[in-house]
Amino acid sequence: MSNLNEHPTVKRYNESDSVSRPRQSLSMSSRTLRQMCLDVGADDVGFVEVGRPELADQRGDILGMFPWTKTLICLVGRINRENLRSPARSIASLELHKAGELLSGAAHKLTRALERMGGRAVTPAIGFPMEMDQWPGKMHVVSHKPAAVAAGLGKMGLHRNVIHPTFGSFVLLDTVLVDAELDEYSSPLDFNPCIDCKLCSSVCPVGAIAPDGFYNPVNCLTHTYRELAGGFTNWVENIADSKSSSDYRARVSDAETVSMWQSLAKGPCYKSVYCMAVCPAGDEVIPQYLEDKRKFIEDVVKPLQKKDEPVYVLPASDAESHVAKSFPHKKVKRVGNGVRPPSVASFLAAMPRAFQRNKSDGLNATYHFSFLGTEELTATVIIKDKAIVVNPGLVGVADVIVYADSKAWLRVLHKDSSMLKEIILRRIRIKGSLNLFKAFGRCFA
Repeated sequence: MSNLNEHPTVKRYNESDSVSRPRQSLSMSSRTLRQMCLDVGADDVGFVEVGRPELADQRGDILGMFPWTKTLICLVGRINRENLRSPARSIASLELHKAGELLSGAAHKLTRALERMGGRAVTPAIGFPMEMDQWPGKMHVVSHKPAAVAAGLGKMGLHRNVIHPTFGSFVLLDTVLVDAELDEYSSPLDFNPCIDCKLCSSVCPVGAIAPDGFYNPVNCLTHTYRELAGGFTNWVENIADSKSSSDYRARVSDAETVSMWQSLAKGPCYKSVYCMAVCPAGDEVIPQYLEDKRKFIEDVVKPLQKKDEPVYVLPASDAESHVAKSFPHKKVKRVGNGVRPPSVASFLAAMPRAFQRNKSDGLNATYHFSFLGTEELTATVIIKDKAIVVNPGLVGVADVIVYADSKAWLRVLHKDSSMLKEIILRRIRIKGSLNLFKAFGRCFA
């Protein structure tokens, strides 16, 4: 049609009131919106304005993708406790999938209702699918946990999960972004439901949750998410590197192969969500714990601790040592986790998360790094008292100075080359104690 204005749809629009009425954002009552959320199936809800200080570190990402966002609607979906507590991973994983489907469905229905009211709304995923082209960086569109905390739906516990004041750790979270402005917003809780019982620490197969509050996300990722993104990458590389079917079977057991098939066909099987399963916090959960703590530990905690299962660890990691010490009946399986920093900058940023603090025991040293070539940057790494600090630039007096071609350094990290080879070829040069440099390497599995 040569004249767009003659198209029937365009003619109807031009004849409507919309032409003279500029589009405005929705303005809603929080009470009305809350009831809408509950009616579509959410178990609890909170509201956060996008300008809230607690969202400062992710506001740029949100507005960069959805610049019209004014409010985050934070939804909670309950998880059935006994299913999640089951030592049978099939039951626990199925519960997570089903609870996720219900919560995602509620978010989808809410988004549709808001859109039909004239608003703009979008529903990022609870977990997957994610923006996998950004692996291994930030792949999720919205960080549900800090949004839920800002919305008063709980606080982070020792296990790094949000603990709801009523439902405890037995919740999943989702967020709907909307252009609506509300008459009232939620406030954060004035207390933390976490009772600091440290049961999550006692049951973690890889020791990722330390009683003193230290958390190792890399060790958690390697085991719990073995059959998700990074573990899948490692599995594919095992296939590629195998010389024959018998060689493959020496690397990967038949049970592991069919388990990977199951995760691909039926949804991922999480190797451990024990930290959530044993958490006694929350008004609905804590009576069982307070009424008989010994029986709670016997019925809920010990079956998970005693479970005979493979535990996936990075070689020479704190996780490997933890399994040998705390769970000698569990089978250690050394694996890779598919996490390869794509740049030197990402390597430096990830260093605190990959730090194996127990491997640094007794180490007190300062390292200066100067990277050259395709990436030119400097950094100072201080390891002291089983803690690590990474600063940009060269700060203080170094015990060890490292000059490295950035591509050569990445080849070593990716195991495409050896440190010795790159040193011999002088693409990596070390000044200072070689023993301290080797000690540095042991701090990262």
